[in-house]
Amino acid sequence: MSSVPRRARAGGRRTLLIVLCCLTALLAGCTVGPSQRPPVAVRGGDAPTLPPVSTPAPASPDELPEPEPQNSAIDFVDCTDDTLAELGTPVPAGRTLRFECGEIGVATDPAQPGLGRTRLGVLRAGTADAPDTRPPLLVLGDSDTAPSARHAARLATQVSPTVLEQYQLIGLDRRGAGTDALDCAPPAARSAVVDADPAATSEAALTALLERSRAIVQDCYLLLSGAVSSYRTSSSAADVEQIRTELGVERLAAIGVGDGAAALASWAGAHPQAVGRLVLDGPPDPAKDQPELTEARAAAAESTFDAFATACTAAGSCPLGDDPRTAVMALLDRLRSQPLVSAEGRRLTAGATVTALLAGLAEPQGWSRLGAALAQAVDGNPDGLLSVLVPVTGRDGRFDAALATSCNDARRRLTPPEVGELAAHWRTDHPLFGATLAQRLLVCAPWPALPAPAPPGQAIDAPPILVIGTAHDPRAPLAGAKRAAETLFTARFLGWQGAGTGAYPRTPCVTAVVDAMLVAGKAPQNGTLCPP
Repeated sequence: MSSVPRRARAGGRRTLLIVLCCLTALLAGCTVGPSQRPPVAVRGGDAPTLPPVSTPAPASPDELPEPEPQNSAIDFVDCTDDTLAELGTPVPAGRTLRFECGEIGVATDPAQPGLGRTRLGVLRAGTADAPDTRPPLLVLGDSDTAPSARHAARLATQVSPTVLEQYQLIGLDRRGAGTDALDCAPPAARSAVVDADPAATSEAALTALLERSRAIVQDCYLLLSGAVSSYRTSSSAADVEQIRTELGVERLAAIGVGDGAAALASWAGAHPQAVGRLVLDGPPDPAKDQPELTEARAAAAESTFDAFATACTAAGSCPLGDDPRTAVMALLDRLRSQPLVSAEGRRLTAGATVTALLAGLAEPQGWSRLGAALAQAVDGNPDGLLSVLVPVTGRDGRFDAALATSCNDARRRLTPPEVGELAAHWRTDHPLFGATLAQRLLVCAPWPALPAPAPPGQAIDAPPILVIGTAHDPRAPLAGAKRAAETLFTARFLGWQGAGTGAYPRTPCVTAVVDAMLVAGKAPQNGTLCPP
């Protein structure tokens, strides 16, 4: 998202992708590639057993390391104007920001040294008068949301002034995102996956979907060859250690969201002595594999939709009426047989609407626009929901990278009969999202299965780590985040009864806890509960 030039796609796609290839006293308001198509792998290994936490506590369990001045080896160039224009988020009055863009070189696949190196985009965000030595605060976003560079830029407009006085935010783009967006799926096959009928649970319908999925894997595999496996959370963990070295600090402060938080947790387990002040915001359950992980996500998405519906009706003028769930279910039933077509010829199907919902629910600040777009579709106008889909499935969208990451992270592969059974059950248990998310499991079936990773480390020697779980996060349920905290020896857990992907800095209670840790060096108390 920067002045760093985007590589041309035509004639250079292979080159592009090979290069890619309540603190109680503080918080009064808180309560406690070959040409042959890869074969279908039917099943993978079981999830690794997480070892019990039994090692004695460190001598100073509440001590947090001081932020270190950066001595960056990254060649940053100013990209303020371009970043602000693309971001579209107003900067608070009295705050002048500077954005600088650069790249770092990383191993194309840390598990395959022979594949060479690729480059990832980096954004440095801070006050205009910040010295280059101001300590870095790494930002690592979720693979299914905006690129980390954009996330860091947005955070610079949202965090408190005290954070920007202490740090410069460093957004490290995930593999396949930002300036090197992954674009390997045939558009027709991608559309077939997104548009798949949520009610299609027959083996014949799912076998047809599997064939479309094979086309995606075939093209991505042909384009990326051995590097197709590099898009995974463990690779991002290795990238964190690389950028720590590039920034010239012994201990790195960082904030991770979603599977970005999972990558930071993995990095902390492998490099506990390099951990500074670390915040893991909404990590998934590290003990779950598919299909349990996806079912938990379906339940979380249903809960988040209920929070969205409550917020809509509480305003007194919800465009979806008094019962948004019934209105949306009726819309999906109609779209299954009668998709809406825009003036440009784009189709809004039931499957695409579910995909738009999953994307829109992650950001509560956009819920009013999401409600209006759904109401437009009920009235026969698809444009609002189609615009929600652009960052996901449009040109330079995040669909391919998110798919590659989720498939590479999963160890189990499912067959059409297995997915059909799950879709039928989940359609009952999770009526809005269950069937569509079950179908997405089938999309991973042709993906080359990777060996199960080693159990994550407990980061026993790390300073206190803050783990945040959100009650209504469509990407990661609160219980999964709590489980992630239980696997890290020094973790302190904070629960937020709010909604969205990423709790910080959405609410004063969460913000106070995180800022006290990042700025004042106060270790958070375990078990804090923040209100909505």
